[in-house]
Amino acid sequence: MRIGVAGSSGLIGTALVAALRAERHTVLRLVRRRAQAPDERGWDPVKGLLDPAHLDGCDAVVNLCGAGIGDRRWTGAYKQEIRDSRVGPTELLADVVAATRVPVLVNASAVGFYGDTEGRVVDESAPAGRGFLADVCRDWERATTRAAAGGARVVRVRSGVVLTPSGGTLGKLLPLYRLGLGGRLGSGRQYITWISLEDEVRGLVRALTDRTLDGPVNLCGPAPVTNAQFSSSLARAVHRPAPWAIPGFALSAVLGEFAGEGALTGQRAIPRELERSGFTFAHNTIGEALAAAIG
Repeated sequence: MRIGVAGSSGLIGTALVAALRAERHTVLRLVRRRAQAPDERGWDPVKGLLDPAHLDGCDAVVNLCGAGIGDRRWTGAYKQEIRDSRVGPTELLADVVAATRVPVLVNASAVGFYGDTEGRVVDESAPAGRGFLADVCRDWERATTRAAAGGARVVRVRSGVVLTPSGGTLGKLLPLYRLGLGGRLGSGRQYITWISLEDEVRGLVRALTDRTLDGPVNLCGPAPVTNAQFSSSLARAVHRPAPWAIPGFALSAVLGEFAGEGALTGQRAIPRELERSGFTFAHNTIGEALAAAIG
């Protein structure tokens, strides 16, 4: 296949590009600067500029664009950046996918779509929840509408927390746990929907190649865990105790609004569509995923 990838320089994008090339697919990386390599194509999603010729002949496009959810404190300006870095680029890609008749668009989203599910299990049939992240995910997914109207198979992959020591949630927690400073957040009863980096990439490849996958697909491991269970599993993986419990008010003081949506609440999502397609996970439990990530 000939595949265009937006967001190819991020943790997931870098791993996906390597996996696709290992399977001998041709990858064209959309970059927000002047193209400097034969496999690069420049675009400017802020100005709405993408030459349709860049996607001409592509069999699929993968869109992984988006500013990090937990990278900075949620000021009004950063919340706007979180939204704009997802919705605008997706609308532009969807338009060009439709215009050039690219057959497949695999577009990133997140299980934050469901809001705080508490202990309730949700699959792809569940409606959007409440809150800033749920609203962003809903608008992000709606931005793909014109690609679907143009005839493309559009897969909206709702990812859980991707476990890699190179960044994201695990990248931030691992140094603390290795020092014996780990512990549950708040009550510890909030759920974490997780997935190993290997399974995240394999799931994206499945979404590209499996024609039965269409619409929302939860890209997450089969067994979500509570924050307390995650904390205990991570402590075991690094062979350190995790005796601490960080009160919710302290997290709110440090993290601001993000604490209420990203640390003290969560989703208990299951990958119904992915399993229905016959996908088998390399890592079925949080223990297996953490062991693989930490090595």
